[in-house]
Amino acid sequence: MQVQKKSRNRELVYGINAVEQAIETSPDKILSAWVVKGRDDDKRITKLVAQLERYGIVAQTAMRHFVDEKCDGGVHQGIVIEMKATPPKTEHDLQDFLDELQAQNKTPFLLVLDGVTDPRNLGAAMRSVWAAGAQAVIVPKDKSAALTPAARKTAAGAASEIPLFSVTNLARVLDDLNEREIRIIGMDGAAEHSIFETDLTGPLALVMGSEESGMRRLTREKCTDITKIPMASGVESLNVSVAAGIALYEAVRQRGLS
Repeated sequence: MQVQKKSRNRELVYGINAVEQAIETSPDKILSAWVVKGRDDDKRITKLVAQLERYGIVAQTAMRHFVDEKCDGGVHQGIVIEMKATPPKTEHDLQDFLDELQAQNKTPFLLVLDGVTDPRNLGAAMRSVWAAGAQAVIVPKDKSAALTPAARKTAAGAASEIPLFSVTNLARVLDDLNEREIRIIGMDGAAEHSIFETDLTGPLALVMGSEESGMRRLTREKCTDITKIPMASGVESLNVSVAAGIALYEAVRQRGLS
C-alpha cells in the first residue's frame, strides 16, 4: 500500500479524542479513514468506526507501518482520518470575530502566542484556553506552530472549538486590540510584579513569548503591562503551555468565572 502525500487541500487528524471531536463537529469534511490492523477490536475504535459508517465513511484496515508513516510517527492510537483542510483564519477574520464579540456584548478574553513553535505546546495552550472559557488564540503567521495533526491531538477537541488566528503583522493586531480598549498583558520572568498583583479583569489579551527568547521587542512594547509568574529560586522558566494555563486560570479566578 502506498502512502499518500499530504495535500494543501487535505489534513490528517489522528488519535481517539481528536477523531471523535472531528466526527462530532465536521463529519461532512471527512474523506477517508484508516484503522490499524489488530486495533479494530478496541471498543473505543469500534465506536468511532460505527459513527463514521453512519456518515458513509468506511474505515480501511491498514498495517501499523502504513499508519505510522502516514502520521509521520505521530501517536495515532490506531486510527487516522483525512479531512478537507480548513483555511487558516487571518487578520480580517479576527476583526470580524472581535466585532461579533462586541455585538454580543461579550468581554474579550484572548491568548496571544508570540514565537511558540512546538505544535504540542500550541495544542496544549488551546486546550487551556477552551477549559478557561477564553475565546481565541492569536499567533503570528511566521515563526509559529501551525495547527498540525500533532497540535490537534494535544488540543483534545479544543482545535474544533477555539478559533486560531494566524496574523501577518502581530504588532498591528496588538495596536488594534489597544484601540478596542483590550488590555494587553505580557508575561516575562524579569517583570517587577507578579500575575497575582496584576489586574486581569475586563477585556484582556494575555501574551506569552517563546521559551527560548520570550516576547519579541516590538510585541513587548505594545503591551499595556508586563507581569510574571513567581517561581522558586533556581527555576528559570516554565513550559509555555503550562505558563499559559496558570495565567489563564489566574484571570478566571479574578474574573469570578466558574
